[in-house]
Amino acid sequence: MTVKVVVIMGVSGSGKTTIGKGFAKAVGWSFEEGDRWHPPANVEKMRAGTPLNDEDRWPWLDALSKAIGEWIATDRPTVLACSALKQVYRDRLSGGRPEVVFAYLKGTSELVGDRVSRRRHEYMPPTLLPSQFATLEEPIDAIPLDIGKSPPRLIEQLRRALGV
Repeated sequence: MTVKVVVIMGVSGSGKTTIGKGFAKAVGWSFEEGDRWHPPANVEKMRAGTPLNDEDRWPWLDALSKAIGEWIATDRPTVLACSALKQVYRDRLSGGRPEVVFAYLKGTSELVGDRVSRRRHEYMPPTLLPSQFATLEEPIDAIPLDIGKSPPRLIEQLRRALGV
């Protein structure tokens, strides 16, 4: 089965958007930012510094899973930046579709914390980073990408891993 959707996953500040946009541009695919799919209530909750729980995430994940199905059905290869922190979230996103592959941006809490402290995000304050690491279940079936490497190296590693 040919890969049609690559989900770039990891905690906030791991580089999902940077790597996702760079990879999409390199291979001529579409790029989608998963954060833009959050319902307003989720955005307000995060903006207030309150971590999301599973109940908050289900509608968001279901909307993304539906979109993934549409991208596959319309032959629109897409890179999706999405935290996908738990295995059950990844299962919900993929829906068992073999065309969906995950790439995991892996880094230490110190490295990611340093990055997050130097950036400004529309609604994700640095205080939520510990909750992201607490929620994270490291995947065993994703392409691992060490965020200590440069974005061009990670993009090339992902291209090689996927043969694109």
